[in-house]
Amino acid sequence: MRQRSDERGLRGESAAELWPPLRRFVEIDARIGRWAVEGGPFRRFFYEFIRFGLKQAWACLFGGVMLALVLATRLFYPPDAALSRYDFLFLAALGVQAALLLLRFESVTEAGVIFLFHLVGVVMELFKTAHGAWVYPETAFFRIDGVPLFTGFMYACVGSYMMRAWELFDFRFRNHPPMWQVSLLAVAIYVNFFAHHYVADMRAALFVATAALFWRTTIYYRIHHCWRMMPLLLAAFLASCFIWLAENASTYSHIWLYPNQLNAWRPVGLGKLGSWFLLQIVSYAMVALVCKPQPPSEAPLTRSRARHDDRLRAGLSA
Repeated sequence: MRQRSDERGLRGESAAELWPPLRRFVEIDARIGRWAVEGGPFRRFFYEFIRFGLKQAWACLFGGVMLALVLATRLFYPPDAALSRYDFLFLAALGVQAALLLLRFESVTEAGVIFLFHLVGVVMELFKTAHGAWVYPETAFFRIDGVPLFTGFMYACVGSYMMRAWELFDFRFRNHPPMWQVSLLAVAIYVNFFAHHYVADMRAALFVATAALFWRTTIYYRIHHCWRMMPLLLAAFLASCFIWLAENASTYSHIWLYPNQLNAWRPVGLGKLGSWFLLQIVSYAMVALVCKPQPPSEAPLTRSRARHDDRLRAGLSA
């Protein structure tokens, strides 16, 4: 997977090269890219803005489909259907996963990592529901104790997004900490999700440790040919905000409910952002062990827009 990204960075190819069914659109993408580069700053900005949105939407493909199913079943699924709503979601998630593999929109390696997210999520769900942290109010055949099996796919959505975004935006990293340190932090965070029910909650210390480990880490990413940058901690926080919004939509749809939502739905408190932020670090560690963070090459260090565009035009005309 890393090799594909490195080769794409050297050749300057479209991200559509990553998925065989999209390769037929590479030349169209290249023509639009040339049109944007030759049209001045406004056209470049407009093109990159649209391209950024499309890449994000493509990275969210699995999560977007799952969220759409959650909302649609809340509105339209017959309450007296022979197949329960939770079981329908489980079978639909399996179908989506199989379709992504068969259509080659997902590799076996990516599916393996997503399955690992599924296992990690189900284990946490079993523990948390047993301790009353939240409940699943509807019935299901495909379940373990009080946890419907489709819930693991909700965690898999996070892994799917992160794996796709890593490839689509060709992530590179400056001042990335050693992976053994990242792994230890992720293990400590995951253990604390369980241990705080019995001993002191170490969340504050874990926030400090996360900040200390990643405060100098910068992600370099490409929307088109130009590299941009963002602090890794900011990227994790922004992703946590979107997950929090999806969580509000899911609890509104009664997929699961927190104790204070059992009598009447109310928005999930902002305090959950901290939990999602820490879970993002665990998710990042799992994906990074597979994708192997690489340092930036020559392009991210070039900040001059004019020099970059001159090189790009020269390459396009060659």
